[in-house]
Amino acid sequence: MNRILALFLLVTTALLTGPAQADPADISAASRSVVRVVLAAKDGDKVAFVGHGSGFMVAPDKVVTNAHVVEIARQEPSVVIGIIPSQGGISYGGKIIAYSPNNDLALIQVLDDGRLPPMTIFGGAVDDGADVVAIGYPGSVDRAQGLDLDDLITPMSPVKTTGTVSGGRTTKQFDTLLHTAPIASGNSGGPLIDNCGRVLGANSFGSISDGNDAEFGFAVSAREILGFLRKAGVSVGVTATPCRSAAEISQQERLREAAARAQVAAAKAAEADKRERAESKLRTRISQDIIAERENRIALAALLLALSLLAAGGAAVLVVQGKRNPGIGAAAGAAVLLLGAVILFLSRPDFSEIDDRVAAAMTDKKDSLGSAQKRLASAGKYQCTINPQRSRITVSQQDELTLDWTDGGCVNGRTQYARDGAKWSRIFVPNQEQTVTISSFRPDNAEFTEERYLMGLDAMTRARAIRAQYGNKACTTDPQALTDIEEMVKAIRAELPGQANESLVYECKTLAQ
Repeated sequence: MNRILALFLLVTTALLTGPAQADPADISAASRSVVRVVLAAKDGDKVAFVGHGSGFMVAPDKVVTNAHVVEIARQEPSVVIGIIPSQGGISYGGKIIAYSPNNDLALIQVLDDGRLPPMTIFGGAVDDGADVVAIGYPGSVDRAQGLDLDDLITPMSPVKTTGTVSGGRTTKQFDTLLHTAPIASGNSGGPLIDNCGRVLGANSFGSISDGNDAEFGFAVSAREILGFLRKAGVSVGVTATPCRSAAEISQQERLREAAARAQVAAAKAAEADKRERAESKLRTRISQDIIAERENRIALAALLLALSLLAAGGAAVLVVQGKRNPGIGAAAGAAVLLLGAVILFLSRPDFSEIDDRVAAAMTDKKDSLGSAQKRLASAGKYQCTINPQRSRITVSQQDELTLDWTDGGCVNGRTQYARDGAKWSRIFVPNQEQTVTISSFRPDNAEFTEERYLMGLDAMTRARAIRAQYGNKACTTDPQALTDIEEMVKAIRAELPGQANESLVYECKTLAQ
């Protein structure tokens, strides 16, 4: 049975495994980190539009773009840089803090205390033919829409185009990715991302340069970007985990749960068969014991009856001989022996006791098993390790974590979780990030999960407003406080999309005390 289940899972997983399809939620989340980089010349009170490109956040206050996009700002002091986010109502100034024309990269510091959600860079190998998405602000689209300068400095969503990595060819000057996602003037500096929203490169130029839009595009590779940022002293989120679609993970989990249920059913069937065989064996032994007890008692009763008859005969002989007192004693002994024989005969076990004895013995075994199962779930310290086969990892790189769990839902002595069906959950809505995280722990199978949602400004504002209604409760046993946390989880969950951008599954083992 177990071999059949294993083969079923292996075949099904093989059928499901393939290129991850782009998840609109991941692409939308990545788009919120893309900015328009506008250059304008100031002459007193006059401002003249010089040009624009695209860029993407690698830290909350730092933007990567192409060097050629901001080159004129280095040459002309009158040219200033504007950073226009994709959402909200505020734009920011920018200042070049690192410049590398050799690989066409530049780093801009966002001014005016601006903070935007950063992207994660994919540091692994990019397969030939992999799906990619180019995000940016192509000028051809702006012209087609008739946008003017006021429109260009107003936050708006970037344009997204799809294609594939083509041939693995690169330029001689620096490492690039050749791809087929349509780009145009204005896309320069914008990210080329995978289906999970991780940066593969920064779009730099097209395959033709006569003023027309390019049929092929070149993007400065992630390897070049990471080296550039390392030299600039910028710490950035990096992951090398291959992209897997949410649909693939969900289907795999459904198959895993179905296999687990089948395995439990098979185990129950095997246990029932084992129990039935044990009961049959026990019934045979108990039946033999009862037969033996009956035969022994009947034999002993017969012996006592025979002795009683001999004693009665002896008593009669003594009385006839005139030995009255010894005769009475012998008669009394005969009566005692007769009574013992009757008691032994009547107290012999009945065959109806077989069922009762079997039931009592089997109940004791069941109670012992139940007690052992209950001991599986307990409070204590756990070492939790991520299961990458069950997780959808897009931006995180935390492979292990420690967890100090109490039966009342207190985690690590400071954070109170609330009941959430079969698990305990807590929802986190930080003020400085555009991310909502639901952390959950299942004591029955020692499984810790994190669901991470990359949210837009409006959704984050609503989530923060809900969180503010309930406050931030530390560990507590107050029933009302526990109810508040439970209600907060439900209320914020209702505002979340149907699918998390990232889903991490950690399997935990108890640490030795």
